[in-house]
Amino acid sequence: MRAAVMLSALIAEVALQAQTPPDIMILNDGEKLIGHLVSSTGTSVTFKSDLAGEIKMDWSKIKELHSSAKFAVAEKGVVFRRHDDLTKVPQGTVSMSDQKIEVSPANGTTPQSIPVANTQNLVPEESFLRAFQRPKWSDYWHGSAGLGVALVAATQDSRTITSSVSLVRTVPNETWIDPRYRTTIDFNSAYGSLSEPGQPTVKTDILHADAEQDEYLSSRLFGFGQLAFDHSISQGLDLQQTYGGGLGYTVLKAALQELDLKGQIAYVSQMFTQPLPPQAPVANKHLIAAVITETYNRTFKREVTLHEQLSVTPAFNEAKAYSAIGTVDLSIPVFKKLAFTIGTVDAYLNDPPLGFKKNSFQFVTNLSYTIN
Repeated sequence: MRAAVMLSALIAEVALQAQTPPDIMILNDGEKLIGHLVSSTGTSVTFKSDLAGEIKMDWSKIKELHSSAKFAVAEKGVVFRRHDDLTKVPQGTVSMSDQKIEVSPANGTTPQSIPVANTQNLVPEESFLRAFQRPKWSDYWHGSAGLGVALVAATQDSRTITSSVSLVRTVPNETWIDPRYRTTIDFNSAYGSLSEPGQPTVKTDILHADAEQDEYLSSRLFGFGQLAFDHSISQGLDLQQTYGGGLGYTVLKAALQELDLKGQIAYVSQMFTQPLPPQAPVANKHLIAAVITETYNRTFKREVTLHEQLSVTPAFNEAKAYSAIGTVDLSIPVFKKLAFTIGTVDAYLNDPPLGFKKNSFQFVTNLSYTIN
């Protein structure tokens, strides 16, 4: 019975696809491409050809374009807000000739003609409407989760386990409209042990977790709140808690790269590893500090991605208790959603307990799974 239902659904889907005529794009030189229209900006069209795959073509090189799919056409100068009346935006099937886009509404009203030079974006109607809906908490998450393991069994036994999770959720999740808010969650850990008969076991245990909520005040300016937790045996740091908020600005924003600068005022609590008696206990610290952060993301060919971040935390009430952390990750896809990730984490604590180094450097490789 279940197989019959699935077969019926498959037949219905195939029949529907067969009834939907393909989109046609005719270039100025007479070449005809058959496929479907993906989207467009004010200068170019993205078209998925049955033979050539996805291509991007300037409007000036296109003689005619005909699509049976429904699109929304946003004109230049139109700024979208969450509670706008969306009916004022032309929606329906589209065609183009003589550098004019004709939008034919589904309700049979008079088609509307818009010069290509006046258009800002042409997006699928479904994506257009979804951008103004309230999403579920589970929607729009992107990122990756990685795991790396190294084991050695010999005169000395060693094991190293690294893990990482990086998630970001931007609403709306559309490139043609300014974001309203963004949520980021990051976690990474490194645990290692080295043991030898008759010798004490040497351990490494480093943890970092943070979460941030951004609320956009304009297309590039945003306010944010952030919290972070750090633990590092290697620097004598039992737990560092950071709570703060401030302003951020997107300095560079393009299709393949983005650069953000952020500044915040934060409360930082540092609890250190206490030495065994009879040594004097190490004083924990409660700091009021500034946190200055730079974040850069870049996508290269074949979906190779680079993530780089540097954060410096000078303290106001205790000048020598400043710290910094920098990370660089390069992710290389290897098979479907699996990627090989190479990364470094460099943490600096200027005033650690006596006997601990100020700097902690990690070089990490792992296999990661893309979440989208």
